[in-house]
Amino acid sequence: MLVTELKPVEEILEFLEGKENIFLLGCNGCAEVCKTGGEEGLKKIEEELINSGKKISGRLLVEFVCNKFLVKLRLERKRLDLSHSQALLVLSCGIGVQAVSKVTDLPVFPAANTLNLGGFQGLWPSEERCQACGDCLLAYTGGICPVTACSKSLLNGPCGGATNGKCEVDPEIECGWVKIYNKLKKIGRLDILSHIIPPKDFEKMRPSSQIRKTRFFDIEKETLEERGEEL
Repeated sequence: MLVTELKPVEEILEFLEGKENIFLLGCNGCAEVCKTGGEEGLKKIEEELINSGKKISGRLLVEFVCNKFLVKLRLERKRLDLSHSQALLVLSCGIGVQAVSKVTDLPVFPAANTLNLGGFQGLWPSEERCQACGDCLLAYTGGICPVTACSKSLLNGPCGGATNGKCEVDPEIECGWVKIYNKLKKIGRLDILSHIIPPKDFEKMRPSSQIRKTRFFDIEKETLEERGEEL
């Protein structure tokens, strides 16, 4: 399971600037448990956006947003709503946002940050990867993670060693920033490359004290405290 928390509404509104008609897509899997997705998370974001003057062009809940085939099928049934949408705001972990980006040509934005709980949290068989950095940047990179798609985790473009679109570290794979550029070009958002992403604040990878007190972080500790036993 991946743990998420909603981004500040101010940050969401910043990358939705100029986008008035927003389609909401929420995850009924991990994010629903964290209350960042599901009906509860969807309703909260919907109210925030409407109060900020945005229009909700459509809404959809999918059992697991990380399942590209399922998302593609469900979005196909929402073609009319999507045709009136300028952006798709995804309430899920970083993997879910990347999966949605693979199956739509609409600009896709993350509503949540994925939290790093340390250690190995699960196995994902597809090509999407999430470092759980606590500060999701997918809004600025076409839904492709620069931290995991780039072998050097560069945040503002390719290194000087990329050749013919291939990675300097491993010439058999495509340069992550070539992927990002091609995606942004496809959806008509090359202008967003002018946004300079600041250096990573690795302090954000550490879950807040509130999260560290929950069963998401340490189920044994919470269980002992509930029973009144000493740690």
